[in-house]
Amino acid sequence: MGIEILFNLSILQATIRMATPLTFAALGGMFCERVGVINIGLEGIMLNSAFWAVFAAYFSGSSGIGFLAGVLSGMALGAILALFTVKYYADQIVIGTGINIFGLGFSAFMCQKIWGSRGASEAVAGLPSLSIPFLDRIPYLGPLLNNHSILVYLSFLAFIFAHYFLFYTPWGLRLRAVGENPQSADTAGINVHWYKMIFVILGSTLAGLGGVFLSLAHLNFFAWGMTNGRGFIALAAMIFGKWTPIGCFLASLLFGFADALQMRIQTLGILPPQIILLLPYLITILVLAGLVGKATPPSDYKPYIKK
Repeated sequence: MGIEILFNLSILQATIRMATPLTFAALGGMFCERVGVINIGLEGIMLNSAFWAVFAAYFSGSSGIGFLAGVLSGMALGAILALFTVKYYADQIVIGTGINIFGLGFSAFMCQKIWGSRGASEAVAGLPSLSIPFLDRIPYLGPLLNNHSILVYLSFLAFIFAHYFLFYTPWGLRLRAVGENPQSADTAGINVHWYKMIFVILGSTLAGLGGVFLSLAHLNFFAWGMTNGRGFIALAAMIFGKWTPIGCFLASLLFGFADALQMRIQTLGILPPQIILLLPYLITILVLAGLVGKATPPSDYKPYIKK
């Protein structure tokens, strides 16, 4: 078997698509952890946003309204997470786990009530692919980067903007100070609780965009459990990327490639499908086993209680 069968343009295009939800979720988790809140509810946020995007698109007939509903869903769950963990000092792991359980249970219940099946919804209008004229004139990169959903291009802009914001603006400096040393940030006049609330909500909204991609740009319908562990893989990408936007993006490409590769191998039928489906998760385990002890979190995640 030639290497070109596994490594070709279609694999690279699929890598970009599969990396998109991971990029949004990893960046979202990064913003949360940069201000001292662990968001293990990324999986539930993505799943909930995927459902609401399809729900709104189904009843309105507009993918744009579905997009907005998915974003607002991520924002709402982020507000709940921020309220309980920042204002009321609740355990971050417990709240995040609750969000994950809610995402699975609520979406199954609503699917059953609306479409008569908790497994999947009916098909809806998805977000269209964009054809950018000047990209067609660029050799190699043109075919690779053109004709993707708008969310793919938004994920590129998101990590570039996040990098600039985090390391080259006064607000980014304050954000990092809040996570690394909230007592000093408070002494310097920074409203620590306000920063935590804002960026936990922002991070959850970004994760919601990952769910919207899955339901409106990847499949054009909602399927129960369609996130398939991507929220947890995004956490691994965030750790692998050392809590930096560029690192999150590159790590998401790695895991996206693993996902695209397993789909390609399935079509070739060279290995049992049960083994092939393990590939992205196996890479996740290997990455975490090799790097989690070497990665230093940007904060201690303890609730800040102003004295």
